[in-house]
Amino acid sequence: MPVTTPLSLTVRIEPVRLKTPFRITGHVMDKVDLVVCTLSRRGLDGRGEATGVYYHAETGASMLAQIEAVRAQIEAGITREALQDLLPPGGARNAVDCALWDLEARETGKPAWQLAGLGKTSPLLTTFTLGADSPEAMGAKAATLTYAKALKLKLIGDGLDAERVRAVRAAAPEVWIGVDANQAFDRAGTEALLPCLIEEKVSLLEQPCAIGADETLAGLNAPIPLAADESAQTSADIARLAPIYDIINIKLDKSGGLTEGLKMAHLAREHGLGVMVGNMVGTSLSCGPAAIVGQLCDVVDLDGPWHLSADRDPPARYENGHLVCPPEGWGLPERKAA
Repeated sequence: MPVTTPLSLTVRIEPVRLKTPFRITGHVMDKVDLVVCTLSRRGLDGRGEATGVYYHAETGASMLAQIEAVRAQIEAGITREALQDLLPPGGARNAVDCALWDLEARETGKPAWQLAGLGKTSPLLTTFTLGADSPEAMGAKAATLTYAKALKLKLIGDGLDAERVRAVRAAAPEVWIGVDANQAFDRAGTEALLPCLIEEKVSLLEQPCAIGADETLAGLNAPIPLAADESAQTSADIARLAPIYDIINIKLDKSGGLTEGLKMAHLAREHGLGVMVGNMVGTSLSCGPAAIVGQLCDVVDLDGPWHLSADRDPPARYENGHLVCPPEGWGLPERKAA
C-alpha cells in the first residue's frame, strides 16, 4: 500500500467537564475542550485525541485551526515521519500523529505496541492526582482512595504545602507519594520543603522551578528524585536537562504525539534518566497511545479519564490501582466503532 494514498480528515472539538474543579499552580480547570482527529482510508479509520498544553495557550479552537491550516497536506497522504516537520510539537500534532498510528494498526493488522517494537501492553500502576486544596480536604480525599497504590499531590507554593503532604501521608500511610509543584518554587523554596518530603517518605518531586530556571537546581542535595515536566517538552530538551534531573515526564500533548514521545523515552534512557508518562487530562482515547509509552516507564500518571465526568465507550478502567486500557480501544486492529 503506497504511503501517499490519500486520506480523508475529520476534526472536531468535544467539550468534556471534570467531576470537580482541578487546581494547580496558576491554573484551575473545570472542563477541557478535546480535539478529536479521524483519518479515514479505504473504509478504515484511525483516531487521535488532544487536550493541548494550557501554559502554551493551546485551546480546542487553536488546535483545530492548526490542523485545518494543513488539511491539504494531511489529506494528500501524510506519513508520521513527514508530520513531524509539518506541524510543531503540541496538541494539534498529537491528535493527527495518534490517528495515524491507530489507522496503521487497522491497515496492517498489527497492534500499535507491535508497530512500536514493544511487547504486548500490560496494565500500568498509575498515580491518582489530588488537585491543590486545603490540607484537610486533600487528606480527606486521600482517605477515600482505598484502591490507589500511588498518589500525586499538587503543591502551589502558598505556605501550606508541607501541611498538605503531612495530611495526605497521615490518611494514606502505605501508598507511594509524589508531589508536583508545576513551577511553584525557586531553589530556596525547594530546599525549605525537602525536610518534610524526606520525613513523609515522598518518592518524587516534579518540576519544582520555572521553565528556564532548571540550572538553579544544579547541585541540589536532594535524596528524592527530581522530575522535569514543563521543562521537558521534546527530545531536544533531554541532553540539557540530564545533568539536573533524574526523570523526564513525557506527555504526548507536549511532545506532539506518540512518535516523538517514544523518541523521548529511548533518548532519556540513553542519558541515564528515568522515564515517566502523564497526560493533560483526556479520555480513554488519549490513554491508549500514552500507555504505549507507559510500557517503557518507571512512573505512570495516566488518571485523566478518572477526573472526567464521563469517559468514552469503551472506557478506561482502574483496577487495584492499575490503568487497564479498553480491549477494543485505540491502536488495535479490531476495535469498537466510534
